[in-house]
Amino acid sequence: MALHLQIITPAKTVFDDEVDEVTLPTSTGQITVLPHHVALVTAIEPGVLIYKKHQKENHLAAGFGFAQVGADNVKILVDLAAPEEEIEEKRIEEAKKQAEEALKMKHTLSEEEYATAAANLQKALIQLKIKRRRRA
Repeated sequence: MALHLQIITPAKTVFDDEVDEVTLPTSTGQITVLPHHVALVTAIEPGVLIYKKHQKENHLAAGFGFAQVGADNVKILVDLAAPEEEIEEKRIEEAKKQAEEALKMKHTLSEEEYATAAANLQKALIQLKIKRRRRA
């Protein structure tokens, strides 16, 4: 039996197909969902989202969002879901530098601006991790 996995961002549906399992970066740690999983809703944190299809692992950089898990389906709504081939390393390096510079100016930022910069840095770092994972 397979799981039906949907990964949706505000811009598009990134993935919509059957998979064998999915591993999610949640706010309480990483969880792996298999068919017949107990139903749950969980927060997704920036991290590596992995799904297996026909024993092949596929990695995506995930941002903030939520996952709804049912016995035979997983729906993930996140602000970022980037497969390795879509990550532009130079653009992400620039975003990382901008976020780091913003965080250095903490005393001039509002709480919201600081939180946005910190979130942007987390998402940049996870995208770079995905992009560079095979080089290590």
